[in-house]
Amino acid sequence: MSEPRPVEIRFEDAPTRGRYVARMAGVAEDAELTFSRTSPTRVIADHTFVPDTMRGGGVGAKLVQRLVADARAGGWRIIPLCPFVKAQYQRHPEWSDVMEA
Repeated sequence: MSEPRPVEIRFEDAPTRGRYVARMAGVAEDAELTFSRTSPTRVIADHTFVPDTMRGGGVGAKLVQRLVADARAGGWRIIPLCPFVKAQYQRHPEWSDVMEA
């Protein structure tokens, strides 16, 4: 069994939108989780994309985990519009402190 490749996640923010970009060594495409800012304390997680070359490695889950960690640290809440983010939230009810159902 091979070791999982490390994933580097970068946060990009703008006044009304933002995204988390995941890169993996040896993979040309990036994975991303995008969000729209509705207020200084609320974001809508609207899209997650993981290329086929990264699937099966938990990259999408790592993107959502980073979003949750940043929301906790920044004192904001997440509206999980994206089906993947919503599914991750259903698996992690302990995220209810930052997720809005």
